[in-house]
Parts: sequence; C-alpha cells; structure tokens
Amino acid sequence: MPNPVNTIPLPRELTTKPRRSDKVFRQVVTTGGLSSLAILGLIAFFLARSGFEVLREEGLSFITSSEWSIMTDEIGNVTESNFGLAAMLVGTILCSIIAVVIAVPISVFSALFLNFYAPIWLKRILVSIIDTMAAFPSILFGIWGFLVLMPSVEYWAKLINKYFGWILLFEVKPYFFTRSPFVAGVVLAIMIIPIITSVSREVFAQAPLDRIQAAFALGATRWAMIKAVVIPYGRSGVVGGAMLGLGRAMGETVAVYTVLNIVYQVNWHVLLGAGGNVASLIILKFGEASPYEIKALMAAGLILFLMTLMVNAGANSIVKRTGKSGR
Repeated sequence: MPNPVNTIPLPRELTTKPRRSDKVFRQVVTTGGLSSLAILGLIAFFLARSGFEVLREEGLSFITSSEWSIMTDEIGNVTESNFGLAAMLVGTILCSIIAVVIAVPISVFSALFLNFYAPIWLKRILVSIIDTMAAFPSILFGIWGFLVLMPSVEYWAKLINKYFGWILLFEVKPYFFTRSPFVAGVVLAIMIIPIITSVSREVFAQAPLDRIQAAFALGATRWAMIKAVVIPYGRSGVVGGAMLGLGRAMGETVAVYTVLNIVYQVNWHVLLGAGGNVASLIILKFGEASPYEIKALMAAGLILFLMTLMVNAGANSIVKRTGKSGR
C-alpha cells in the first residue's frame, strides 16, 4: 500500500462555470433590466405616435410659442389651433432649479448630521421619518403647501423682493406674490429633500474607514475630516441624488398645480404669481380636452419625457466624471 504521507494530491481543476443560482440570478436581473427598457420604449413610442400629428402641424413653434388655444365648429371639427409650450417649459425649469438650489444644501448637511453627529437612537428615528416622507403622496404636499406653507413663503418672497428687487429675477410688477414659482419651488424642495438625503446618507456611509481614521490620527477635527475625506468621496453620490430629485421635481404634477397659477406667458420672475409647468398643464386640460387637444397633450408629455431623459443622461455623465476625481 502507498504511504499516505508521500501521496501527491491531484491538481485541483479550476473552472469559471457559474453555478445554477448565479445563472438564475443573472437571468432575473437581465430580464428586469430589459423589461424596464422595453416599457420606457413603449411609453416613448405611444407618446410619439399620439402627438406626431400635432408636432408636424405646429413644428418648432410648439416649443417656442406660449399660446394654447383651440377653436372648433358646431360639429366638433377643429378650425384653428395654437399649441405652444414655451411658458410651461420655462416654468418647469424655473421651479425645478429653485427646488434643487434649496434642497441640496439642506439634504447634504442632514446626511452628514445623520452619519457623523447624531446619536444612534436619534439616527434611527430620523431615518425612518425621512424614508416615510419620501413615500408621501404629492397631493398631501400640495394641500399642506397651499394651506400652511404659502403664507410664510409669501412673506419670505416679499423680503427677498424688498432687499433684492433690483435684480431682474426677483422683480415683481405687478405686486402679486401669491402662487408664484418661488412657492412651488419651496414645496418641490420639501418633496425632494428626503430623496437627496437618503442617497447622500448612503454614499457618505461608504466613505473609507481607514482614511477617516487616518484623518483623526493626524489631528483633524470631525468637520475637517468630513471636508477632506467624506465630501470628496461622496461627491458623485450627491450629484446623482440631486439629479434624481431634479427629475422628480420636473415631473411633479399635483403639488405644483395646487400652489401655482397657470398663466400662458413666459415668466422669468421667480416671485411673481404667474407660471406653470408641463405636468400641471396636462392635468389641467386633460379632463375636458377634445381628441385633437389630447394629441397635443401627448406631444407635451413626450417633450417632458425627453427632458427627463436628458437630465438623467447628464446626471450619469456628471457622476462618472466626479466619481473618478472624488475617489
């Protein structure tokens, strides 16, 4: 019998063949990703097919003009129509930018507080509240903004106009502050703060522990460590969360419709009570629209869909660039 001590074991066979569980998981993930792309493609196709006639008739004026009117004869045939989204597009961009400018600093400092300053018991409570706020229906934010927040925001708007009214953006003529883009932007900011905070908190929590400990070992204070390690590392996550919140703000419907006056004129004055956005235009007109006007609303939805895709693509590009420099 051979001596077991001197027996040379057979070489182990290495293989990269995935296990059955890995194959199943890969198929499930691939199916989910492809189904999401297919659904988005079908939505875009439906909107494009429904709104193609209006886009062909209106041409570039559908984006550059602000008039929205339709005239029909006695039997319901369209005799004249003018559809333009310029005012609604400006309102969408304006309200969304206001929301992001307000929400991003609050969200970043909230995420830093939760990760590095708050006690564990307080962190659990606040995280639960923030996650719950992210799931609130938008109609609740709209009603709360209209009944509770609007009087305070109008007072802030008057203060801004008093001290910064010499800036064209904050000029108000006539003197009318109710239901302005500023009010809508504040409501949207409160809506997207939980989203940006959650994303930023998760990214900041992944900061390398060895770098954090090294910063403390070199005598850095907690805030100095955050500036030197955490913020550069989580920059891409903050940008991604901000763009995610921007996409939510651009597509918001009921909350903006509740607190903003729909006026078919381009308004760049943040504090003036006039404006609108594409989503609120659709919800305003859809209930009593004629078949041809519904096609125009579908074309408006297509424009909003493409804008959201552009924002997401831009966010992806920014995240890739800042992610390399931040790590």
